[in-house]
Amino acid sequence: MPAIIRFDQVTVTVRDKTILSGISFTLRLGEKAVLCGKSGSGKSTVLKTLLGLQGLTGGSIFFQESPLDAVTIQAVRRQTAYIGQEPVLGADTVRDALLLPFQFKAHRGHKPTDGQLKAVLAQLHLPSAILDQESGRISGGEKQRVALARGLLLGKNLYLLDEVTSALDSESKRAVFAVFADPKLTVLSVAHDPEWLERCDRVLELEEGRLTQETCHGHA
Repeated sequence: MPAIIRFDQVTVTVRDKTILSGISFTLRLGEKAVLCGKSGSGKSTVLKTLLGLQGLTGGSIFFQESPLDAVTIQAVRRQTAYIGQEPVLGADTVRDALLLPFQFKAHRGHKPTDGQLKAVLAQLHLPSAILDQESGRISGGEKQRVALARGLLLGKNLYLLDEVTSALDSESKRAVFAVFADPKLTVLSVAHDPEWLERCDRVLELEEGRLTQETCHGHA
């Protein structure tokens, strides 16, 4: 399988503090990888560097074998759904939040129908009535799933997930697991949830900014 993301000796230093030190790994098409480790070990910084939100002090990042630069970063952002612990939905109601990206030129011709909105919500165990609820009044776990629904409606194939199951109950987690079982979706995530770790193809353990262990398919 072709490499989607490749980190080659990536180092990040902020105010003389080393956040990442010589990180190297490759993520291939359809793989699900998870970054784990103690708070402050650099997990979220890995996601930020890929999105161009954090500059590198050393090393290189490649996206689809092209080095990360201003042009490549735009390609990453176009193809990626980033979902954090507290997603910003950016609209008054859930319906407006789901339809927000389709106001822009790139997606204007692909606006989903009401039936498509309800189908993707059902896939994530969310009731259709949530469409008319205020975005600010739904729970953190619901926001995470609405953000995920938006990525699915946009046809995103690469997902950067930061503790995306942290606010979910077991039934909701199973729905999210089922979505990401799709072999067409590539996932780079940050998580502590043992169930999520078990379902990932590769577990990358970070400690004080260094990659200390990589486990593939349950085998170190």
